[in-house]
Amino acid sequence: MKAGLDGIKNKILPPEPVNQNIYEMSAAEREELGIQSLPGSLGEALEELKGSELIKSALGDHIFEHFVEAKEIEWDVYRTQVHPWELEQYLSAY
Repeated sequence: MKAGLDGIKNKILPPEPVNQNIYEMSAAEREELGIQSLPGSLGEALEELKGSELIKSALGDHIFEHFVEAKEIEWDVYRTQVHPWELEQYLSAY
């Protein structure tokens, strides 16, 4: 709600729709249309979140800080695991 209200207050217009498969576009084509990539991992998403004053004000400092802390723990647990794909990929190769 806060993001929507912020968009209305600041007269932020949504971009024009794209009726093409963006996954088949090159990076240059997406850039030309103003299509930005989303974060590629929870770690990258957290870095974006930490810089959002809008989300911080919507949640309040206490909840924001605890949410970020919980997600950082989640990211650390995830990124330090050996996943089945890694086992299948690398155990047979080495």
